[in-house]
Amino acid sequence: MIAIINYNVGNLLSIHNMFKKIGAESCITNDVEVIANASKILLPGVGHFDYCMQQFNASGLKTVIHKKVINEKTPTLGICVGHQMLFEKSEEGLEKGLAWLPGEVVKFDTTQMPSSYKIPHMGWTDIFTQNKATLFENIEKPRFYMVHSYYVKCAEELVTAKAKYGYMFVTAIEKDNIFGTQFHPEKSHSFGMKLLKKFADL
Repeated sequence: MIAIINYNVGNLLSIHNMFKKIGAESCITNDVEVIANASKILLPGVGHFDYCMQQFNASGLKTVIHKKVINEKTPTLGICVGHQMLFEKSEEGLEKGLAWLPGEVVKFDTTQMPSSYKIPHMGWTDIFTQNKATLFENIEKPRFYMVHSYYVKCAEELVTAKAKYGYMFVTAIEKDNIFGTQFHPEKSHSFGMKLLKKFADL
């Protein structure tokens, strides 16, 4: 069972419906016992970094999820702000991230872009895989849907995919059992289905 963490943030139903389409068993939950017995964890997130962290910290789920991810090495996927929360901090706010991975979240630097480029970056975007890129196996010419003003800055060894918006930026990461995507697989049709199927099959 894939536990889609319900801390009152994220596209929960869209993610759940995508797992249904690929035949993967999942549930939207804030039940500690269900999470403790889950085979995989999905951490969603949309909106402001501080709001997401505040909601997560107030949910009462942090201890059980930390144990699952760090101690039990349960496969875990963070999406959008859920991906950003995996790291130490964000320029978007003052709250500390989960710090499961080293790195920080930064805002797009508009001085490195043509004036025609608008923030947030929104729409379908080609991505370029690198390193191990487990979740992207068998996905040809991957394109994913993105809506964001911030992105993760971290060591190259963690990066599995980048995209270009004025300049190259990190859009997916992987470290042992922890995965993250800045883009929204649940909004990315066949590309998203393939990626989530790969995660479900880990």
